[in-house]
Amino acid sequence: MTPVLLLADLTEACGDSPGLVCRWVFDRTGSTDLAAAASWLVNKPIRVLGVLLFAWLINRLAKRTINRFVESLANETDAMGSALVAARRAMRVLPTKTAERVEELTDRTERSKQRVTTLGAVLRSIASATIWTFALLIIMGEIGINLGPLIAGAGIAGLAVGFGAQTLVRDFLAGIFIIIEDQYGVGDVVDIGPATGTIERVTLRTTRLRDVEGVLWVVPNGEIHRVGNKSQLWARAILDVGVGYSTDLDRAVAVIEEVAVELWREQLPEATIIERPEVWGVQDLGDSAIAIRLAVKTEPAEQWQTARLLRARLKQALDEAGIEIPFPQRTVWMRSEADQGVRLLADGSGD
Repeated sequence: MTPVLLLADLTEACGDSPGLVCRWVFDRTGSTDLAAAASWLVNKPIRVLGVLLFAWLINRLAKRTINRFVESLANETDAMGSALVAARRAMRVLPTKTAERVEELTDRTERSKQRVTTLGAVLRSIASATIWTFALLIIMGEIGINLGPLIAGAGIAGLAVGFGAQTLVRDFLAGIFIIIEDQYGVGDVVDIGPATGTIERVTLRTTRLRDVEGVLWVVPNGEIHRVGNKSQLWARAILDVGVGYSTDLDRAVAVIEEVAVELWREQLPEATIIERPEVWGVQDLGDSAIAIRLAVKTEPAEQWQTARLLRARLKQALDEAGIEIPFPQRTVWMRSEADQGVRLLADGSGD
């Protein structure tokens, strides 16, 4: 066989750049089929292993980068946690209310740690899924699978699944942003439109909350278009106290402010006021009363109990001060049948 024919057969079996294994088998056997098979059995696994190794390294690098990012987010939380641990050790010598405040801050720190941990897990999962998907496509191309029809079919299937699962994807994306932005967490009292209540569980797909009647609401995160968090950082109790029109307003304001300031100084565990209460003044001139607005800044989720205590104390203080708390009144004229007959006779005599 001429060198030209041998070179042509070698190129047919091993390609334009024949490898050592393919060339060695071809030189020993002269068979293009055996040379091509040997090349495939040796070179393809090596390339596949190379792709897997490269994907593994990229995945490790991505996870390490994500971990550093998550750790940077957690640094401030860890610093606060260390301070709170030291404070908890001193709880036996701290006042009761201060100890409770430290406990509350500790709970918030734990919540922040959980949020950071969840965020890291989500980012790592997304990175791993993306990297290994690309690695799988490259491997399929290496072993000779035509990716064109496969990608086209996957695109059609993905389009069909996308129409059916777009709500699910929207729920997951919304859940990720809820966690990243810390819009709310377990224990918060929130208004999310479809329901209002206390958060019991937050996942990537749904939010579970229980209202005041004990009803457990399960709301998909994608359906939450707005969030009103009533217990994040601080809250405010607003009371409109009605007094009569004949009341001395300056005196009424003084009594209301005195009651609120007294409760502020007590610092009750169930009604912790964090700033001096403010009387904003006359809020409304109603049909039966003048409404004086009182604003009280409280700890998160304590505004309702604070308002209840204030109403009870304001009622007692206003009664002791002789200030009337008016209520709607209506004058009703009652006429008997005899009165109606007299009226008819009077109308007839006038004619």
